Amino acid sequence: MPLKILGVAGSMRETSRSTLALQIILDAGKSFGAETRLLHIRKYPLPFYDPNRRDGADGHNIGRITQDVNWADAIVLASPDYHGSMSGTIKNFLDHFWSEFAGKTFAYVCTSHERGLTVMDQMRTAVRQCYGWSMPYGASFNGDQDFDVNGHIVNIALERRLKMLARDLVIYGKIIRDQFLSDIASDEVATFAARYRG
Repeated sequence: MPLKILGVAGSMRETSRSTLALQIILDAGKSFGAETRLLHIRKYPLPFYDPNRRDGADGHNIGRITQDVNWADAIVLASPDYHGSMSGTIKNFLDHFWSEFAGKTFAYVCTSHERGLTVMDQMRTAVRQCYGWSMPYGASFNGDQDFDVNGHIVNIALERRLKMLARDLVIYGKIIRDQFLSDIASDEVATFAARYRG
């Protein structure tokens, strides 16, 4: 079965550079045999997280986005750097989901005038707390320098890194996901996957 990758675009800008980079990763993922979906939180906004309302009855795309998250074997989070932190839309997305992340591999993309390291570290921390796995590197870039005014990438090194990230996510994400599903199907006690058995 091909790996299923969900790209989560966490910028509210219509001309978001982080979303453009995310699309490059998803396109490259397809070339390595993955199935992909792109989730624009700008187009499908989530309500502000309320722990007392998880039923989706408010009609704010929770059901649709939950289907995408459950469908995915791996997830790419793309966020702009807002004051050294992830965007509020990505944080709100992470607040809405947690058990769904277990046994899935995550990759991170950040557009930043700095290096985006704190942004990606914060996303990794949240994912780790949800028993998700993270790629050991991410991709950060300066949107104004690395893309032209028409939204085309001009930094060849960045393009190579995005495609490398896609390739590694497909390979390692499949290994981790397959093992997680195998552990769920087994009666092995000494694995964190045991808590997710139905």
